[in-house]
Amino acid sequence: MISLAMIVKNEEATLAHCLESVKPLVDEMVIVDTGSTDKTIEIAGSFGAKIYHFDWCDDFSAARNESLKHCTGDWVLILAYSSSTTKS
Repeated sequence: MISLAMIVKNEEATLAHCLESVKPLVDEMVIVDTGSTDKTIEIAGSFGAKIYHFDWCDDFSAARNESLKHCTGDWVLILAYSSSTTKS
């Protein structure tokens, strides 16, 4: 099983494209939101993602570790919100 781990905040402009591109590759999507005020959470939910909230503490590694603790896959794909996958 492969889990996707992402940290996001106010990414409604790019998140759907990212999740659509990676959806065929992963079995689970774990999204950690650090305080979105736009439709980021709604978009993630529409992809069936597991959504967790994390208060930003100016520590990227703390947010990343929070995402990893919720992943259940044997493997974890970590992506930035602006990333996407393409066929080669």
